[in-house]
Amino acid sequence: MNKYSEVVSSIEESRTMAISSLVKKLKAEGKNVLSFSAGEPDFPTPEFIKHAAIKAINENFTRYTANEGYPALINAIVKKFSAENNLEFKPDQILVSDGAKHSIYNVIMAVCNPGDEVIFQSPYWVSYPEMVKLAQAESVIIEAGVKQNYKITPDQLERAITPKTKAFIFNTPSNPSGIVYGKKEILALAEVLKDRDIFIISDEIYEKILFDGEEHFSIGSIEHLKDKTITVNGVSKAYAMTGWRIGYAGGNREIIRLARNLQSHSTSNASSVSQAAAYAALSETSDEINDMVKKFKNRRDYIYNALNKVEGIKCPLPKGAFYVFFDVSNYYGKHANGYHINDSSSFCNYLLTEENVGLVPGVAFGNDNCVRMSYACSLEELKDGIERITKALSKLHNA
Repeated sequence: MNKYSEVVSSIEESRTMAISSLVKKLKAEGKNVLSFSAGEPDFPTPEFIKHAAIKAINENFTRYTANEGYPALINAIVKKFSAENNLEFKPDQILVSDGAKHSIYNVIMAVCNPGDEVIFQSPYWVSYPEMVKLAQAESVIIEAGVKQNYKITPDQLERAITPKTKAFIFNTPSNPSGIVYGKKEILALAEVLKDRDIFIISDEIYEKILFDGEEHFSIGSIEHLKDKTITVNGVSKAYAMTGWRIGYAGGNREIIRLARNLQSHSTSNASSVSQAAAYAALSETSDEINDMVKKFKNRRDYIYNALNKVEGIKCPLPKGAFYVFFDVSNYYGKHANGYHINDSSSFCNYLLTEENVGLVPGVAFGNDNCVRMSYACSLEELKDGIERITKALSKLHNA
């Protein structure tokens, strides 16, 4: 038998997707599982967006669009970037793809060659290292743990750069930690990159989900980084449109051209109906987004305070997105009912088996001391989840 692709064989399945699938399987078996694993708002897609999709179907907007996206949506994205992010693009600098994940993948493939290095921090979004592998490049990971509030410093970035560095992936607000880099912090990182031939891939998918007066600042709006930054965003998180699969990228014309070429041979255009829905999301105003953010903040406040009351858990305050990423390493070395906790995976397996609570092990995000918990669910579920977690942890004792 011929060998399979070595590159694709080196890729691990997304742990977040795997856990979500397992939880759905357990629920189908009749188990009362509480899942805090999915990065998916529990709110319905706003009505005006759904109506736009229905209108598109009724008007037979169901055929291929241009590979890069249909013109009205591209123009709406250009206006959004200008008005909200101080980013000025022409239509030929925009690519609409099947979700922000697809956008990031297209950009990484467009800029990287085998042996190039791509810098990003830990904790990181689970797909970054796997995408870098697919480009046959190398990940250079900067550690940023609980003690530094999951943020890298300019000195760390400086030390990570080598002659092989091709790109720096930057994500704020962050998945999995919910941390938000302020403008001053971003400007300090930008100084390190100022005179270097390094592309910046800025993942801004959570930009509208911010708390405590935080304001989003796009690194690509910094004058000396404008031509080197590719900004990625989408409608999945802010508009509760995860299943619609629309993301987009704006940046360097040649990189976008290459990404468009790649997409033309893989997926072609994103769903026409979803593009119509995304056009409505970006073109019309609605109070529903602010209402969702207020509810996310209430949940954030509850889960942050509740977790920090549990002995042995260290949970920094997230300022955006809808996750808490908390340190559970104080429980390593303990056991109960035949389960031995020695890492984030065994910790999560224990909670799922003992109390039917689904979390994502931090090893999937590059930090094996932590676990991720999504609060994109009801306050009632969060309260139930805390009770179950506390109960399970109370059973653990030293070996």
